[in-house]
Order: sequence, then structure tokens, then C-alpha cells
Amino acid sequence: MDAIERFREMLDASKKVVFFGGAGVSTESGIPDFRSVDGLYSQKYDLPPETIISHRYFISHTKEFFKFYKDKMIFPDAKPNACHLKLAELEAQGKLTAVVTQNIDGLHQRAGSRNVLELHGSVHRNYCMSCGKKYPLDYILASDGVPTCECGGIVRPDVVLYEESLDGDVINRSVKAISEADMLIIGGTSLVVYPAASLIDFYNGDKLVLVNKSATGVDSRADLVIKDSIGKVFSQL
Repeated sequence: MDAIERFREMLDASKKVVFFGGAGVSTESGIPDFRSVDGLYSQKYDLPPETIISHRYFISHTKEFFKFYKDKMIFPDAKPNACHLKLAELEAQGKLTAVVTQNIDGLHQRAGSRNVLELHGSVHRNYCMSCGKKYPLDYILASDGVPTCECGGIVRPDVVLYEESLDGDVINRSVKAISEADMLIIGGTSLVVYPAASLIDFYNGDKLVLVNKSATGVDSRADLVIKDSIGKVFSQL
């Protein structure tokens, strides 16, 4: 039996599937990741990306932060790929209970997924730091320099920057979904970003599937490992 066939069989035998995904899910939609050869970390800037998208830099160099953020972290024309679409289909069938994602691009929702737990927030949600008023992504894109609210406050993206904590409610809901799952699919992530990667430790089932182009630290724990393009794999399910 080949790997895709085995993947299909495991899906058929499952009732509560959770998908845990990272940047590799979005690269096939044209959104660069951070750590690959062409990723953000390999590009040359005056400062490392981790510094530019840190809380400290955002507060001290707000204008420079937004220049980088709008230039390198927002991709309004990106479209869902085969992985996003298949996951939405599985949720519609009542088989997939949650998508837990480290991505901030909102492509899972665009594909039709409803229960999406965004560990690192979303570029589509923005709020005034002074009065709390919410703004859409278009407002950020249309702003010149630092986006400001009608009250005069800075409008910041609802994304988790370096040095900031993950949202406790999202973490709790993710832990609950993963711990109750009878199948966990991990896709498009090298599992090196913590604390997000530690959430998979709450999985108690016996159908752990890993789909990633490169090896991860939990390959030995998986019941099935497929080292291939995630869009290619999901388009065959």
C-alpha cells in the first residue's frame, strides 16, 4: 500500500481529525516562509527579520516596522491551494474538527474553513491601540506610513510579534481540539517554533501523520511520514 492510500484509509477510519499547520501550507499559494532558502531569514536587511517584527522594534521604530510588514508579510492576492480546499471539504463533511495554524494569512477561512485557531493572529484583524476600534486589512494597505485611528491612536495588526505572548484562549482551544482528536495531521511545519510546536504533545491518538518536505524532530513518533509537497499530497486525497 502506498503512502497516499494509507493516508486515505486513516482518514476514513477517523471521526475527529485535527490539522496542525505551518508556513509550508501557504508557500504553495505564493507566500514565502521564514526559514527556507528563499525565506525571509535568508534575505538581506539592515536588521534580522526577528528584530523588525519584534514588540520592542514595533514600539521604537513603528514607521520602519510597518514598511517591512506591508512589504514582506501581507499578500492580499494569495489564493487558497489544494491543502486549504481539502481541509475545508473535510470540515464540511463533519470529519475535521479544527485547523490549528501558525499562519497569519487567513487562507484557511478563504477556502471555507470555519473552526480555524490562529496561534499567531491574523493580518485581517487590526485594532486601535488607544480605543480598540477594529479595522480591516484594506485600511492598513491604504494607509501611508503608520496607520492611525480616527481617535489618533496607532492601528496595529492583531498578530503575535516576537517577545509577545500567544493568546491564552486560542491556546486552550487548540489543546482541547488536539487532545480530543483521533487523528492529527501535521503539515508544512518544521516544528521549531515554540510554544506553538509543543501543542502536538497533547495528542493522545494512534494516527499521527506528518506531511512536510523536510524531516522534523517528531518523524520517529509519527505513524505515517510523507516527505512531499503538501498541495500535491492533499490533491490526491
